Amino acid sequence: MFVHLAIHYPRPEHVDDVLASMYRVDKAAEGAPGLIQMGPWRDENSDRLVGLAIWESEEAFQASAERIFQVAADNPWDQWCERPIDVFHLTQP
Repeated sequence: MFVHLAIHYPRPEHVDDVLASMYRVDKAAEGAPGLIQMGPWRDENSDRLVGLAIWESEEAFQASAERIFQVAADNPWDQWCERPIDVFHLTQP
């Protein structure tokens, strides 16, 4: 398995913009070979939003990532977020 985890730090006035973008990415990912689960999560202890995608393999993620994330490529992240997105690519040891 392979996990793509993205932590967003939206400015309060742009939470809805970031969530809408995350849902667009989810929609673009529908039916991607090897995708097990994808969706946005809200951290209850902060303003952070977390995008979590679980894939069968890193190869499956890499084969679809460019197409999926193209829908968010033009987002004004520097205006919407207080700091850059933290992205983690996780594999089990």
